[in-house]
Amino acid sequence: MDIATMLLGGALIALVARDLFHTLWHPTRRGGLSRGTMSGLWRISRSLPRRGGGRGPGGLVGPLGMMTVISLWGVLTALGWALLYWPNLPELFVFDSELDPAEHGGFLDALYMSLVALTTLGLGDVAPADGWLRLAVPIEAMFGFVLLSAVVSWILGIYPTLGHRRQLAGRLHLLRVHDHLTGDRDEALTSSLLDELTGAVVRTRGDFTQYPEGYWFRDADDHLSLSATIHHAHDLARRGRESAHPDVRLSAAMLGGALDDLAAVLDRQFLHTGGDTAEIFTAYTTDHRRTIPGTTPRP
Repeated sequence: MDIATMLLGGALIALVARDLFHTLWHPTRRGGLSRGTMSGLWRISRSLPRRGGGRGPGGLVGPLGMMTVISLWGVLTALGWALLYWPNLPELFVFDSELDPAEHGGFLDALYMSLVALTTLGLGDVAPADGWLRLAVPIEAMFGFVLLSAVVSWILGIYPTLGHRRQLAGRLHLLRVHDHLTGDRDEALTSSLLDELTGAVVRTRGDFTQYPEGYWFRDADDHLSLSATIHHAHDLARRGRESAHPDVRLSAAMLGGALDDLAAVLDRQFLHTGGDTAEIFTAYTTDHRRTIPGTTPRP
């Protein structure tokens, strides 16, 4: 029983360590605790009715999902180390003179010891006496420091990627409103605009690869929502390829290629439609409960 308890604790610690690695340092892997948690919350939000104005609870999925994942990491880590300590209490620990070891051998005492080590408080009222436990406690403290650093870097890293996405969406919205490419008036300006859009699309594709959790952040403003504006980029690439100017056709082809790559990432990691670029973007729009410009709003 003691060995099984310790093996379960080790498995929980390994689960968190693996998920941290794949979420922050190797995010291209599909599945995992963080991905499953956030996609599950997304599916639940999609099944809930919209509030007034057609807005649903999907806008909360991103931040709420990150908070849930961070909480799971912390809880599972504390439980894992507690299960390692529990079978060894109180025999392999030394206690403060005011504490009776016979009264401190339960799971809550092991959890207390785990939380003290994980948060690096180091209160000193309970300390390991055995050799391997004297090594395990500082290792847990280091694990806690790594966990805190990882959480901070995750939060600080994901929000700039959301800004990149919103900037691209805002630019596409303005281009759609003013339609600068109508009539193909200025070859240099048109080519420059398409090249800038290509760079922004490539950066957004990289953001979805490095921080896939950003997919589940739903923007409240359609003008800043990529799912609501990406179709115009696809239309610009199509129209540019029909231009009489070689430079515009080249820039449009590059934009089309960047959009194809972005669509492939969205489909591989989130949508799984197996369709072409236009179909994938339509699925992206639908999944975020957006309406494609020029179509009838969805109920």
